[in-house]
Formats: sequence, C-alpha cells, structure tokens
Amino acid sequence: MSDTTYLAEGPRTAIRPFTHADADEFTARARESRELHRPWLFPPVGPDAYAAYAGALIEDPTKAGFLVCERHGAAEGRTDGAIAGFININNIVIGGFRCGALGYGAFAHATRRGLMSEGLGLVIGHAFGPLGLHRLEANVQPDNTGSIALVRRAGFRLEGFSPDFLFIDGAWRDHERWAITTEMR
Repeated sequence: MSDTTYLAEGPRTAIRPFTHADADEFTARARESRELHRPWLFPPVGPDAYAAYAGALIEDPTKAGFLVCERHGAAEGRTDGAIAGFININNIVIGGFRCGALGYGAFAHATRRGLMSEGLGLVIGHAFGPLGLHRLEANVQPDNTGSIALVRRAGFRLEGFSPDFLFIDGAWRDHERWAITTEMR
C-alpha cells in the first residue's frame, strides 16, 4: 500500500482513517485475535458487521477511527501498511469541553512490539493537533492489565473508578477512568 496517505507517521507505525476497503484485512485480523480480545473487546469479524462499524467511524462527526499500520523499510521509503491495530476516538464533544473517549485494540500478530504505544502517541498528537481536542479519556476494565499499561506508558493519569460503567459481553462492567490533556504532553 505504498500509495497510502497517512495522517501521521512514526519510525515503525503510521495512522490513517478506516476505509470500507479495509474490511477483508481488518476482519481476518480480528478473527485471528479473538483469544487476545476476549473478554474485553469484540471488534467486527464479518463483512456486514465491519461495514456498520467502519461506516459509523467514517460518517459520524462525533467519532474518529484510526488504523495503526506497520511501516517496514521506512528509511528506504517503503511501507507495507499491514494493520497492527486500531484506535478510535468516540463521543467527541467540541466547544468548551473538546474531549473524546478512546477505544482501541491490537491484533495478535502485532502484540508486544511497541506498535500500539507508538500508534497511540500518533493518535494523541493528531487529536491535540488537527482535531483540536484538549482531553482524551480511556475507560479500562481493572483486570485488563495490558490496556492499563498502554495508557500509562502514553502519559495518561488515573482519575477514578466507575462501577457498572459499560455493558460488555452481557453484563455491566466496572472501569477505571484514565485521561490525558494537552498540558500533560
């Protein structure tokens, strides 16, 4: 995918918006990553579910979806664009609040390589730059140690605990509230 236009690039990753054309790769990677994602996350694994999911991220102005893509041979100007994960900003509110809530997931082939950490840094820069946000929040289930480690590495601070916060996998789940603001970068 050497003709891909990225919104931001790092040494090993780049971010770009979701497209409908990403359905096959995204859903294949989601199916391969089911064990990794459960019980925290349920990304779309079929074409119809992906079309609805991506459609909302593409069309709804209160959402912004980003694919974290691997960059190989960056020094030589080559990229392969393989999708390593995704980071979405949901519930974007502008005006005096200028905040959004993060949702994210890595794909199994890309775990423990630092790709999501780099990708999250790129998304934060884009959110606080071109999107004009002041604050990002991440609500994480307390037992999801990998997700907590990701936001902690990115500089988020723990702000509180929300019992029965989100309905996931048939039950209301407790979440820790993590946040970062432009002043913290």
